[in-house]
Amino acid sequence: MHGAEGAEGMQIYLPIAEMSVNVFVILGLGGGVGFMSGLFGVGGGFLMTPLLIFLGVPPTVAVGTEANQIVASSVSGVLAHWRRGNVDVKMGLILTLGGFVGSTLGVYVFKWLRGLGQIDLVISLLYIVFLGIVGSLMLVESIQALVASKRNGGNVPVRKKHQHSWMHGLPFKMRFRRSQLYISAIVPAAIGLLVGILAALMGVGGGFIMVPAMIYLLGMPTAVVVGTSLFQIIFVTANATFLQSTMNHTVDVVLALLLLLGGVIGAQVGARFGVKLKGEQLRSLLALMVLGVCVKLLFDMVTVPGELFAAGTGGKH
Repeated sequence: MHGAEGAEGMQIYLPIAEMSVNVFVILGLGGGVGFMSGLFGVGGGFLMTPLLIFLGVPPTVAVGTEANQIVASSVSGVLAHWRRGNVDVKMGLILTLGGFVGSTLGVYVFKWLRGLGQIDLVISLLYIVFLGIVGSLMLVESIQALVASKRNGGNVPVRKKHQHSWMHGLPFKMRFRRSQLYISAIVPAAIGLLVGILAALMGVGGGFIMVPAMIYLLGMPTAVVVGTSLFQIIFVTANATFLQSTMNHTVDVVLALLLLLGGVIGAQVGARFGVKLKGEQLRSLLALMVLGVCVKLLFDMVTVPGELFAAGTGGKH
């Protein structure tokens, strides 16, 4: 009986989620996702939110709380990158501006969908679509880079920096010295807007879209991308968290604090490991994990559709 009592003692009650969870499981989740945040330069929410849902946390609470946890793990990650001079503050501010507008808009959409009783279903569908697309694209690209580097005797072919595209014809051009770019501010602001909407609806920092967009659309150097992505994630998810807690009351502080504790430690360790691995190796690892989560979500959705619709129509308001 002592073993059962010990296990019971590790349980903690989450007031907003209205359920009990094992403290060490949540701390472990926070640490694992924080590690990835530091390693890949992503907020980690795209993994954490589905993992919380798999544990039985209501999707609305998982989304609202995870945005909160991302703020802290991103701050921890940014500090590590800031020390190396890998943050383009000017670019980060433009992305943040778009992100503020997007996250505010997203929280209003979240509230509307919740009123209709369809928010749980929408959250799951968004995850399946985005994780499937992003994971597949990243996997293909990283495999191509690995193959190309083997052909070139271990050297990854360098992309041409100043390829001209439709973006170069846009107005409001700005010089981003740290990224060595001279481009229109409209494109990073638009990327920030999209990522802000996703931050509110999916409880993500949006790094899994932001990072590829900054590399392939904007042509930023990979070294600067991770730190700059985490920089804007801090402000955009902080805005989403504030609005989710005041408008939708979906932020569980107890859950957030446990995730934070694990996440901050994990992010520091991840940032150290990230230095030791090659970029294309990191991207292929991340792609496989993204696809794994996508498959699990899809499987759950197909096998328990009755429960999903029950959650959708009978959810608490």
